[in-house]
Amino acid sequence: MVSILIDSIRKNYGPTSVLRGVSLSIADGEFLTLLGPSGCGKSTLLRILAGLEVQDAGSVLIGERAVDGLRPKQRDVAMVFQSYALYPHMTVASNMALPLRMRRLSAFLRLPLLGRLLPATARIAAEIDVEVTRTAKSLGIGHLLARKPGQLSGGQRQRVAVGRAMVRHPAVFLMDEPLSNLDAKLRVQMRAEIKELHQRLGVTFVYVTHDQAEAMTLSDRVAVMLDGELLQVAPPKDIYADPDDRRVAEFIGSPKINMLDGVVRERGLIDVAGSTLAIDTDALAGEHLTLGIRPEAFHLADHGGQGALTGSVRMIEHMGSDLFVHLDLAGGDHPLIARLLAERAPHIFPGQTLHVGARPERVLLFGRDGRRLRREVASGRALVTPIREIAR
Repeated sequence: MVSILIDSIRKNYGPTSVLRGVSLSIADGEFLTLLGPSGCGKSTLLRILAGLEVQDAGSVLIGERAVDGLRPKQRDVAMVFQSYALYPHMTVASNMALPLRMRRLSAFLRLPLLGRLLPATARIAAEIDVEVTRTAKSLGIGHLLARKPGQLSGGQRQRVAVGRAMVRHPAVFLMDEPLSNLDAKLRVQMRAEIKELHQRLGVTFVYVTHDQAEAMTLSDRVAVMLDGELLQVAPPKDIYADPDDRRVAEFIGSPKINMLDGVVRERGLIDVAGSTLAIDTDALAGEHLTLGIRPEAFHLADHGGQGALTGSVRMIEHMGSDLFVHLDLAGGDHPLIARLLAERAPHIFPGQTLHVGARPERVLLFGRDGRRLRREVASGRALVTPIREIAR
């Protein structure tokens, strides 16, 4: 196993800055996911790790060895591409064996006619066949070795691409949105298989995706990227429940987190959407804040006023055990979404006036600059302080 250190990586394409001083440390055997929308720079960073792109500034260390000047095959990494990059004219066995043949057979031994006649070629080829067969069986594709990629399903092609990477026994697996071409049901199945593969191999995985479900279910840690910058690096539960930045909070979660504008009335009281909420904050009276409240943090309240928000039901989404209730609040530009248990909210209907409350400890506060405001205890006094370092 090896660790990875990415230090101040910058990459520009002409006047466009794709990566802006990205620094990241990945531990031995860790499964880290680079998560962000299209165009945020996550795939470019992965290709720099693989040696397929050259950064304009910064350095990459793999296993405490600087690899900036090394070719891809010298970095001991294996990459699984979004398109799988399988050769259509070759069988599954030949596709999986190709990296081993390129590594173990010299150019002379790979000659089409003369090379096949040499004893060394036959011996090495037999060893490669054994490894390919063993790897294919572990992935459940042993019966497909004689087929060509065009005869396989999407999930089978994905397994072949992973198998081609596995036979090399790399120190690091790099995966660039490998599940994006699969249907929803198969993606769920393949997520479980990739997680099991990581646990079985115990090597370092760096995974790129824009799908937050993949990131949250697969990862030891998630690195959220936007516009070429790292916003936060943390375990999935912290990314969701304890974001450092408003942009992280808004990107993670479905339905999206509710963002409400509020004004501090006095210490511990915030006016928002025609109501007053008791939120533990030392922000000064008159200060403008943004309150972030996840849909599942809401509960039905008996009445409006202090401690509850009041709105008119615009729409109801029935999700089986849950209801997604869309509320129009006073002065709000966007509806608030509350996720309520269906069994506790059986009589809600469009046009109804509804009161919902949220526990104060589940309300996230953000300053006008979008950074999270946290309470810290210093010298026996509680303070509200902005987060200064959001990429950690």
